[in-house]
Amino acid sequence: MAKTEQKQTQIIDDIRNCRTALGIELGSTRIKAVLIDSRHQPIASGSFEWENQLVEGIWTYSLEEIWQGLQASYREMAAEVFATYDLLLTKIGSLGISAMMHGYMVFDKEGNLLVPFRTWRNAMTEQAEKELTEIFQFNIPQRWSIAHLYQAILNKEAHVPQIDYFTTLAGYIHWQLTGEKVLGVGDASGMFPISEVGADYDQKMMAQFEEKIGAQTFPWRLTDILPTVLLAGEQAGYLTEEGAKRLDISGSLEAGMKVCPPEGDAGTGMVATNSVAKRTGNVSAGTSVFAMIVLENQLKNVHPEIDLVTTPSGEAVAMVHANNCSSDINAWVKLFAEFMEAMGMTVDMNHLFEMLFNQALKGDQDGGGLLSYGYYSGENITVLKEGRPLFVRTPDSRFTLANFMRTHLFSALGALKIGMDILNKEEQVQIDKIFGHGGLFKTKEVGQKVMASAMNSPVSVMETAGEGGAWGIALLAAFVQRKEPTQSLAEYLMHEVFHGESGSEIAPDEKEIAGFEQFIERYKKGLAIEQAAVEFLN
Repeated sequence: MAKTEQKQTQIIDDIRNCRTALGIELGSTRIKAVLIDSRHQPIASGSFEWENQLVEGIWTYSLEEIWQGLQASYREMAAEVFATYDLLLTKIGSLGISAMMHGYMVFDKEGNLLVPFRTWRNAMTEQAEKELTEIFQFNIPQRWSIAHLYQAILNKEAHVPQIDYFTTLAGYIHWQLTGEKVLGVGDASGMFPISEVGADYDQKMMAQFEEKIGAQTFPWRLTDILPTVLLAGEQAGYLTEEGAKRLDISGSLEAGMKVCPPEGDAGTGMVATNSVAKRTGNVSAGTSVFAMIVLENQLKNVHPEIDLVTTPSGEAVAMVHANNCSSDINAWVKLFAEFMEAMGMTVDMNHLFEMLFNQALKGDQDGGGLLSYGYYSGENITVLKEGRPLFVRTPDSRFTLANFMRTHLFSALGALKIGMDILNKEEQVQIDKIFGHGGLFKTKEVGQKVMASAMNSPVSVMETAGEGGAWGIALLAAFVQRKEPTQSLAEYLMHEVFHGESGSEIAPDEKEIAGFEQFIERYKKGLAIEQAAVEFLN
């Protein structure tokens, strides 16, 4: 029998015998469902494109669109299973849900959403951020869920006394599918600080929060409204009959499958790049950009630019998160596509992105004196409450297509670079390997080279990097189903999934590092221009 026929037979056997795992991730611009087989390889997928909406000054997604996207991505994945393997998908071995971290979703006792979902993108909790960071002596960024809750308390918002459950987007969907109010430790660590042991919320800080709001007369305590924390590999419930019907509106999917703890996109990115062990790291670059470095030791100081979160198994992680990355690049590429269409040309967007990204490698090392800020929203690292996409040059700047694209790629990583310099230069954090994933790495080598210059470290990309977080949460679902009793997540990934694969690595070039350093100094000096744009362009 030919290898392709053997593989097809094996996949069909896996589907029939429930040796599959399904991961669904709700990212900022796309919801993706990935079904994997017993070898952890993707065998079918589906997706749904979406965008957050700015409604009355709040970045949000509606509940209707959340479920529309979930159902559409599942339906497309199931249709691919039927088209490719001639099987109606009725049973799956295990399931996992992941989504963008942080934000604010609060519900009353009847399960009604009290205020529209406030996403991580909202920079509207400055007072809460400052007060909580001071109380805890632990950095609480504006996008963290506890900052949103405390800001709502400070604002005396009418809904606060009615809160019965407080969770993230992944936690909400998991609850609706299983009836369980739980959260994976990685996602939970973006709601409220986790103890150094890494298994639950920090009890000292919980007490400090309760004391801080003690004068308020709320019918709830924080410990009662937060989801229960679970570690990777722990079972987090089963898909209910109602949950199966909400996910698969055709009614074909049967209830009863195991479900893993819901996780955040940062944690699934670590899993998808096999970077959950100490001294490893990964960087995810898409609408936002963040680097996750698994720490050997706790940081010496509190830094407002650095989040402290955890891996899905509870190890401490230093996270540098920038709200803005590729949105402005995407807007410029769309403009170039409009020009091509106006000229009567046929536009292949994938080819256009590839061509423009490769042009960036032909530019001057520092971007030719050009400057841009792709700030669609506020940026905590550079202390800006709002953003205005901005491109600036002087009359003698070297204004070429290559420099234009190089500058925008550099700018997409500008805030990240500022945060990483704190880890590298001030905290002297040791990193053995960094893995890249996300849209910025789709064009071969270009994103890697730019990122290696920004991180001043070799950057590797695996062949599976394009599968992203949906594949990562599918692996966590498989881990619940197949792990040995004493097997750690790091061991499972190394021996059962990646088998020692390390990906293709690109080391930074000294001249390109120097060029990025020149650019970042210009970027820092020019922040006053961005601030002025925020003030005057309303």
